[in-house]
Amino acid sequence: MGLLSWIILGIIAGALAKFLMPGNDSGGIIATMLLGIVGALVGGFIGGIIGIGSVHGLNIGSILTATLGAFVVLFLFKKFR
Repeated sequence: MGLLSWIILGIIAGALAKFLMPGNDSGGIIATMLLGIVGALVGGFIGGIIGIGSVHGLNIGSILTATLGAFVVLFLFKKFR
């Protein structure tokens, strides 16, 4: 997957994760995008390990996997911040 695809997937996953976990966050769109990209990487890694799939292209499965990873990263970010 190309760099632009990872950025787009990160924006989508970060926005969905932030929508699912609303609250007062100090980060803006840049923090959301970075957390989404990291979440996409984490979600793809964990999904590949446990066998539910990984992140390959911009499709529904990849968006769900990346959003789950972004949700985990955002949760941990809020807990340790």
